[in-house]
Order: sequence, then structure tokens, then C-alpha cells
Amino acid sequence: MEQKEKLSSKQMLNDLMADHYQSALDAKENGELVAWATSIAPQELLTTMDIKVVYPENQAAAIGARKEAQKFIDDSEGRGYSVDLCSYARVNFGYANLKKSESQDIPMPDFIYSCSNICHTVLKWYENLAKELNIPLIIFDLPFNHKYDVQDHAAKYMKAQIEEAIKKLEKITKKEFDHDKFKAVMEQSIKTSQMWKDATMVAKAKPSPLNGFDLFNYMAGIVTNRGTKAGYEVFKRWKEELEEKAAAGLGPWKPGEEEKFRVMWDGIACWPYLGTTYKGLKNNGINMVTSTYPDSWTILYDNGDIEGMAKAYSAIYCNSNLQNGVDRITRIVEEYSLDGIVFHSNRSCKLLDFRQFEQQRQIEEKTGVATVLFDGDQTDPRAFSGEQYNTRIQAFLERLEIKKEERRKG
Repeated sequence: MEQKEKLSSKQMLNDLMADHYQSALDAKENGELVAWATSIAPQELLTTMDIKVVYPENQAAAIGARKEAQKFIDDSEGRGYSVDLCSYARVNFGYANLKKSESQDIPMPDFIYSCSNICHTVLKWYENLAKELNIPLIIFDLPFNHKYDVQDHAAKYMKAQIEEAIKKLEKITKKEFDHDKFKAVMEQSIKTSQMWKDATMVAKAKPSPLNGFDLFNYMAGIVTNRGTKAGYEVFKRWKEELEEKAAAGLGPWKPGEEEKFRVMWDGIACWPYLGTTYKGLKNNGINMVTSTYPDSWTILYDNGDIEGMAKAYSAIYCNSNLQNGVDRITRIVEEYSLDGIVFHSNRSCKLLDFRQFEQQRQIEEKTGVATVLFDGDQTDPRAFSGEQYNTRIQAFLERLEIKKEERRKG
């Protein structure tokens, strides 16, 4: 019997995402509950309750990458939402009003599920949605980590909110929460998170087998399927592929296209201009091997430990102070043998944008790597200039070459 050809991780990812969206649309059609959630919320509770969940940030990224964002932005701004508001929010408010996208439709929600560990804009963003749509709202309000580690009182505060959210979900679904199933979902979420992390760490090889812009694609899978075996299998296959390439000494691109410099990317992708930002690096032999993303979705804790889970959700990069961010990126520079860092000064992310200049200064001082910062936005196409980007990458390339020569001589 002829053996069936093994699917590539990209094929598996495409199938995973297609199923994610279609199953949510089907659920809505069949009268089942659908939630809209922020990207790093305790999905374990929703998965346990068999609630279909979609992520407006993921949809906004897809809309941005497929050049459709402006019509949703125009709609939300036309109804009074400020241009200074996060563009994901403006796209989402526009979609909630227009309810149709050529890029990717999602079903309208029966309730909102929001966690402020990614930013505090989501508190008002999702509160507004719930009010406009007249549906229930569950919010996890996580204190910002001004200290280096998550404080015990903050973890206990989040734990109490998780326990309260379970009661709210029981009320919304009219079903009892299954704590045994919850432990099984926690176990799968831990395994999937670890596999995601393990796959991205293969990029430490020289040359890196990973074209880091693929991180932006696979990230959709870790957002939507962290609690599923299907998500685990995608990242397992991805890891195997990367390890095979690393063992063969293959780089991220075609044979003959050399990885001359290794960099990380700080900030969300500039979705409307993925091609421009990618080619600006690749055409100069600059490979983005990693970013702050892998750690952000590596939510690890001991199975069954709700307070540990609460602490893990509180500890992500976006919710940490400047010094923690500097130290994390410094470790990444060392672990991945980086030559430089590309900082995307993302107009939408006010907190991360504000502290980038000081991070850039401190990290250069600590590591000696070259850095560059360019202006853009995650979804709003009006906030990016290709000419400015390419000019800055050329200056960045000169610094990378100078520092490489200094290392060779030294």
C-alpha cells in the first residue's frame, strides 16, 4: 500500500486556520456560543467549556496583510474613533459595524473575553464592543509588573478573577464547569506552548533554518490553538522540518542566498507592508531569526496550579517593566548570536513604542549590537513609508558591516 505523503507544517497550519474560522462560523450558524477574545487570554476556560472563540487581533492582522484595513479604519474613524487609537481596535470596530470582510470573516460574538496583559487599551476596546453589541463581558484585569517578577498579590488577584470567570461562564452557558477536563486542557496547553517554544529555538542554529518572518504566520496558530492537540502537531512538524534543515546546514532561503547577518525584530509586524519589510532585509542578507513573540505565547505553569497559571499570564513581555524588557532582549541577543535589532516603532502600541528609545540605548550599550528604528503601524497603511524604511535599513546595513569587521579584527 502506497504511503501517504506527510503534510508540511505550512499545509497543516493552513488547514488548522481554515478549520478554526470555519468551525466558528458553523457554530454560530448552528446556534452555538461564540466568544471574541484578546490574543493572550486564559483560553483554557473557553476550551474546557467547548466554546468557539475567535481573535479580533488575528483577523485584523489578516485584513491588514491583505490590504483591506483602510475601509474598516475609515468606518470606525467616521463614527468618532480617534486616529490615535490602536489600529487593531479601529479595524475591529469597523468590522463589528460592517460585518463583512473579503480577507477573513468571523462570526459575531455572544460574549466578550478580554485580558489586559497585552495592553490596557483592550479594557475600553472590549468594554465598548460589549456595550455596542449589548452582550456579556468577562475582563481579566492584570496589574502591570513594575517589579522584576510577578508579585504574589498580583497572582492571587488574577487567580480570583479566573475563579470568578468560571462562574460567569457557567451562567452564560448554563453548564457546569468540568474541572477534570480543565486539567486535561491545561496539560495540552502546556505541551503546545512548549512545542512552540522548542520549534522557535531551532533558529539558534547557524545559519538559521528559519526565515523569521514565518514566525508571523505560525503565530496565528499559537494564538488560536494553544489548547489543542492539532496546534501541538503543527508545531511538532515545524520543529522537525527546522531541525532537518539545521542538520543539513541549510539556511532560511534558497541555496546561494547567504545569511550574512542575524537580527531580531521588536514589535508587531507591519502587516500591510510585509513584503517591503521582508525584502528590505533579505535583499541585504539580513535574516530576522527571532523576536519577542516566542516567549509571549509560551505560557508555562504546573498542571492543575491555577495560581501558577495566573502568574504565567501576568508575566508576558508586554506586561513587564522596561528593565525586564531590556534584560529579556539582551538574553535573546546572546542566545541567538545576533548582529543587530530592528525596532518597529508601532504607532498603535503606545507603551511599547514609548519605551523603545530607552531600550534601544541600553541594549546597544550592554551588547554592542547595531540597532535601527523605523516608524510604522501594525495595520494602518498610512503610518509607514517604504522610502524611509529602506533608507534606514541601508544605514543599518553599514553599521552591521562595520561591527562585523571590528569583530573579525578583534
